[in-house]
Amino acid sequence: MLKIQGGNALRGSVQVSGAKNAALPIMAACLAVPGKTVLHNLPELRDITSMSDLLGQLGMSVTRTGTGQLILEPSRSRQLMADSVADYELVRKMRASVCVLGPLLASRGEAFVSLPGGCNIGHRPIDLHLKGLAALGAEIEIRNGYVIAKATKLTGTRIFLGGAMGSTVTGTCNILTAATLATGRTIIESAACEPEVVDLGNFLIACGAKIEGLGTPCITIDGVEQLQPVEYEIIPDRIEAATWLIATAVTRGDVTIENVIPEHLSAFLDKLTQLGVQCQINSHSIRVAGVTEIQAGDIVALAYPGIPTDIQAQLTAMLCLANGMSVVTDRVFPERFMYASELVRMGAKIRREANSVIIQGVDQLNGASVMASDLRASAALVIAALAAEGETTIRRIYHLDRGYEKLAEKLSALGADVQRLQDPHSPVVSSLPGPHWQQAGIREPK
Repeated sequence: MLKIQGGNALRGSVQVSGAKNAALPIMAACLAVPGKTVLHNLPELRDITSMSDLLGQLGMSVTRTGTGQLILEPSRSRQLMADSVADYELVRKMRASVCVLGPLLASRGEAFVSLPGGCNIGHRPIDLHLKGLAALGAEIEIRNGYVIAKATKLTGTRIFLGGAMGSTVTGTCNILTAATLATGRTIIESAACEPEVVDLGNFLIACGAKIEGLGTPCITIDGVEQLQPVEYEIIPDRIEAATWLIATAVTRGDVTIENVIPEHLSAFLDKLTQLGVQCQINSHSIRVAGVTEIQAGDIVALAYPGIPTDIQAQLTAMLCLANGMSVVTDRVFPERFMYASELVRMGAKIRREANSVIIQGVDQLNGASVMASDLRASAALVIAALAAEGETTIRRIYHLDRGYEKLAEKLSALGADVQRLQDPHSPVVSSLPGPHWQQAGIREPK
């Protein structure tokens, strides 16, 4: 757990780590790349460790050789029985594990992947993933909680990935990687445009893939026979950068956020300006200083290039201290407001209505014991605690370890009064996968 004594203004500079949401699908894509691939700017996070463990189960050797660097290559001593089975004990830890489905199917012709877990932020089906892979020629069934997919050959086609809540990011990643090794041309319509999808596409292009239209809703892929191993650097994490900008604003601090791509945060930065937070933007850094009052405003979380759903909770925490009434709506994950009741414990005035919260700004938040429900909710509670009067104890911070590298150390370096203590609510994590795939009736791959 974290104990934070609020009231200290953050001051100094902070280095943003590599983007978790780009690193995970790129790591998964390495299943389809023969030979040694070297990835740089990898954050040290629980999700990266979980993906490394999963890839190890799938017959990959994953080695961290230095700060931010991983070497991934097919292992010479693979257990055939586990080659294409992504077991429940590993997949349940994070939703991004489903990104192994496309690479496994394309490179091995079969995949046995447990339905994914991850943050509790609402229903997130993978029907669009399966629809896209089936369109490429895969035979798919769901049995005992596993997706079982097989294909002797994937063939390019036109695939529409739009859904009720917009485009699917991980679904686009799965189809994009699978299509690079399909025969012929694949056109993905209503593709996700997020920078993390573009980063995966750029990685695949570096490996020899033929892809056009990255960053647009229409991506064209001409299949190749084989990909080639490369060295590649992961983009900076725009969500971490946004979190630091908000934390600086609520503490009335002066912080320069380094290693950031401002173009990835255009909508968010524009909204910050409307809310009274002035930013000095340079090519690879953003400085926040001189915030005197946060203005109320309305925010809608949308797919890229809109304000990300992954920043919605942090913005809500900031608006709890705004001058006036604000409304925050999430059109990506409408149920993503479980943290609101914890902010109320700290003195916030929030009312939930459907896929929105209505916030009446208060002059002061007060320290309290609170509990995180998911990754970004944890960040929102940290932001509130930094601005609150008195001490806040945040439990279940293992969520933070999934997405923020060395958060407590970075906060301390900026002048925050923060202590990390043993969390009695932290779950016991098994180091070895269980035999759930056998219980699902999955036979040894041929």
